[in-house]
Amino acid sequence: MTGTAAGIEARLPIRTERDLVWVRQHVRQAAAALGFSLVEQTKLVTAASELARNTLVYGGGGEVDASPVTDGHHRGLRLVFSDDGPGIADLEQALSDGYTSGDGLGLGLGGARRLVHDFAIDSTPGVGTTVTVTSWAARPPRPREEF
Repeated sequence: MTGTAAGIEARLPIRTERDLVWVRQHVRQAAAALGFSLVEQTKLVTAASELARNTLVYGGGGEVDASPVTDGHHRGLRLVFSDDGPGIADLEQALSDGYTSGDGLGLGLGGARRLVHDFAIDSTPGVGTTVTVTSWAARPPRPREEF
């Protein structure tokens, strides 16, 4: 990455509602700097907002690491949300469509997963949760998974 990496790479705390605003702003600015279209930016910011809220509400707070990534000629943004909270006891249920355990955007983890190109989650009850997402600028969406 060239000179834009310094403004894109960041570790942001997620401890208060105000931090959620900072996360959304940073993700939008970073995606724009990487050449994401407005639609791509909106999808990634929406997913990031849901994941940041989950980190705060269910994980008791944590952080997000944002970093630029490349794959050949494609530029992307990787976000790693992590907390030391209670973890997720039933990942399959938490990832299922329509599942919600609170008052977030109503997307849940499954919705956030559909808004990004790559999604991985690691959660251990009593230890915490890490969700890693990557979106790519000007790359067609991955085929929809059937459940």
